[in-house]
Amino acid sequence: MTMKYVATTCPYCGTGCSFNLVVQDGKVVGTAPYRRSPVNEGKVCPKGTYAHEFVNSPDRLTKPLIKKNGKFEEATWDEAYDLIARKFKSYKPDEFAALASARVSNEENYLLMKFARGVMKSRHIDHCARLCHASTVAGLAAAFGSGAMTNSILDIAESKCVFILGSNTFEQHPLIGRRVMQAKKSGAKIIYADPRYTATAKQADLYMPFVSGSDVAILNGLMQEIIKNGWEDREFVANRTKDYEKLKEVVMKDAYSLESVSKISGIPVESLRTAAEWLGTNKPGAILYSMGITQHTVGVDNVKSVANIQMLLGNLGKPGSGVNALRGQNNVQGACDMGALPVVFTGYQKVVDEAAHKKFADAWGFPDGICEPKNGYEVTVMMDVLTDNPGELKCMYIMGENPMLSDPDLNHVRHAIESLEFLVVQDIFLTETAELADVVLPAACYAERDGTQTSTERRVQMWRTAQNPPGEAKEDWKIISELAAKMGYAAQFPYRSAEEIFDEVAKVTPSYAGMNYERLNRPEALHWPCPAADHPGTPILHTAKFAHPDGLGVFAPIEWKPPAEVPDAEYPFVLTTGRVLWHWHTGTMTRRSATLDAEVPTGWIEINPEDAKALGIRDKEKVRAVTRRGSVDVPARVTGDIMKGIMFMPFHFKECAANILTNNALDPIAKIPEFKACAVKVEKITEA
Repeated sequence: MTMKYVATTCPYCGTGCSFNLVVQDGKVVGTAPYRRSPVNEGKVCPKGTYAHEFVNSPDRLTKPLIKKNGKFEEATWDEAYDLIARKFKSYKPDEFAALASARVSNEENYLLMKFARGVMKSRHIDHCARLCHASTVAGLAAAFGSGAMTNSILDIAESKCVFILGSNTFEQHPLIGRRVMQAKKSGAKIIYADPRYTATAKQADLYMPFVSGSDVAILNGLMQEIIKNGWEDREFVANRTKDYEKLKEVVMKDAYSLESVSKISGIPVESLRTAAEWLGTNKPGAILYSMGITQHTVGVDNVKSVANIQMLLGNLGKPGSGVNALRGQNNVQGACDMGALPVVFTGYQKVVDEAAHKKFADAWGFPDGICEPKNGYEVTVMMDVLTDNPGELKCMYIMGENPMLSDPDLNHVRHAIESLEFLVVQDIFLTETAELADVVLPAACYAERDGTQTSTERRVQMWRTAQNPPGEAKEDWKIISELAAKMGYAAQFPYRSAEEIFDEVAKVTPSYAGMNYERLNRPEALHWPCPAADHPGTPILHTAKFAHPDGLGVFAPIEWKPPAEVPDAEYPFVLTTGRVLWHWHTGTMTRRSATLDAEVPTGWIEINPEDAKALGIRDKEKVRAVTRRGSVDVPARVTGDIMKGIMFMPFHFKECAANILTNNALDPIAKIPEFKACAVKVEKITEA
């Protein structure tokens, strides 16, 4: 028997914890602590503890599958590649779209972006950041010139006041929650706003339950109180920002008095007053947020408001401060960095910029050029185009994404995907989306490849191969390269390793230019921007100036707007959605991990006891949740941990899929859907 440890990075959330995979006789059999990582120092959450359990699941995909007469048949790689190449070549550039993945490596996201724009000449590439943090990228880029978390995870512990909103940090990013507790132990005030009394609420010094969708009003009210009391950082505002007077004109309106905000949000005036005082008098202060801020039709407005209050307080560019957007998936930051978005190449170089377009065309050397310098469709727009304008998009290549559970209004998504003429899905399991494909390609998982991922704090970290992929499955980068070669572009995809791909990324991406595998192959890795080989990386952004050409942060006056769909007589409650500690997104990996699935085997809908009593609903009774988009039968969880008038569902469970109910109304700028607020009614199931 041979046994070894292979250090790697967790494939679940954006924290970027490291652990060892335990390998026995060439197979991954467990995890063990890796204590040298500064991020988690050997500690992991339950998902990380059991991150080995799905790796050798009996239902891993092991051979290419081709659908014939409605049924999948096993095929050789050559048969699959020949069919895909023939079909792909039959479509015009604008008829093809690709979805990259926050689950796979930087190298593989880069290659799919290169394949879409170079091989297929298509403008249309996106990934699930559209569904989680597209608002962050747009909002923070407008405020600071850079759309990323401003500080490091470690320096949260140095904060004197931590304000968490739109994030159940202790369940979604537990090892970031640990840094919050270190700050608290050192005397920091912890403020938490959420419609639910979560694990995070239990650790807060001030808990403010509020109505989902009232974030801008809350932040404007806090800013009004800060300005009234002279707690703003006047020197920072004067020297580091612009448009403060425009902001002040809006936030000082009567509409944002604490009394007015209390009526909109449901937060008592005294709680709002205390929060403003703690923020204003305990510096440096950090704000932590996640999808509770971003997943709204006003997601960009919410993010700009968070940026506003932190600029007002001077809480940027120093340890313990910052706007800390906690990225959901393990590599959602990296997938964005790699240009798996319809408007940018790598490092946020705009596709419509002639110089950037020429740079990539020259670097890649496609003899017949690349896609035209025009923005493409976001995934949410792709789905609308497929249903509303049939025949415009005809073909899609999806790598490691599962829109049939992750996207809003799943009946609409099914209609969209079934409208495609040809669909290729590349994944590790036969997901709900893969079941609809014409060809399914078996991929390697995180334990079976080398590569890098970029965490929420912009730390670029290594994956290391612990075992071979099962059967004939292959690493995504190999599949993309071999397919490109079949289509006549072998010279543009000559790679023999993930490292060679990363070296190409570094050449075309200024923020990654100083990185290579040798520098990354150490516990602390590197934070981007890292522009040169002798640069130490940048844990904290905006220390001396912001990333705009003039170096100034930009205040944005924002008026509060209600969600696209609000309760009425027919649908009298607000539905919001989220994750739970034990599961991950569409459950593809965690529900195949026996320990995690045993902890939480199915979903539920949380209902306040007063609402349950009025509806005649008992705890654990199966009920029918109904919105304008569909209905779901789901067990009720009657609990005082949720506000009256609000209901909550986790979105991991296909048998009671929350996203059948959610609204695909979009933020006009980020095109992100409003997962966090829609109108719902709950009924007793009379036939039960």
